[in-house]
Amino acid sequence: MWDFLFSQYKNYDTFSIWLEFIAVIFGLISVLFARVNNILVYPTGIISTLIFIYLLFQWSLIGDFIINIYYTIMSIYGWILWSKRKNEAFEFPVATMKTVDFKKSIILFTLTTVFVIIIYIYFDKFTSWTAYVDTFTTGLFFVGMWLMAQRKIENWIVWIIADLISIPLYFYKGYTLTSLQYLVFTIIAYFGYREWKTYLQKETLSK
Repeated sequence: MWDFLFSQYKNYDTFSIWLEFIAVIFGLISVLFARVNNILVYPTGIISTLIFIYLLFQWSLIGDFIINIYYTIMSIYGWILWSKRKNEAFEFPVATMKTVDFKKSIILFTLTTVFVIIIYIYFDKFTSWTAYVDTFTTGLFFVGMWLMAQRKIENWIVWIIADLISIPLYFYKGYTLTSLQYLVFTIIAYFGYREWKTYLQKETLSK
């Protein structure tokens, strides 16, 4: 079982293995903070994404590399939004998506997918079926991160879909630690959705 899960790491240098492990740990910590609606989701997430930016560039995984650059930028954006207060209340509280948010999400997903396709064609990366899946998951992750910055509860649904796809995808690529990270992400996202939903219901009843 151990060889089945981690045999690919035999050819990896120790430094990269430790970096991936640290990035996974901070990624998990970040999602745990997101689950409880804590702003520390962003600084911890930035540490994880910056490490993955370096690793993914080394591994020539262009789509994932782009995702993590976007994550870092959106983490800074989300950090700013979550810090804003108006009359002692959050300016961007937990809320559900409106029609305009769905339209923006569709536009963001479409533009992201087209952009990644262009990048993959330019770098001649459409050499495996995984590249086609990457274009789809990249679009989902972009939307999920944007919705989280806006504190829209539906961000968890998008994360769950994208994470479930990423579990076998990363394992197939040979990155077991990252695959396991997405497995845990899926579980946390499920409970995150439930907690945000409960929180939103309580806020609605208190008004």
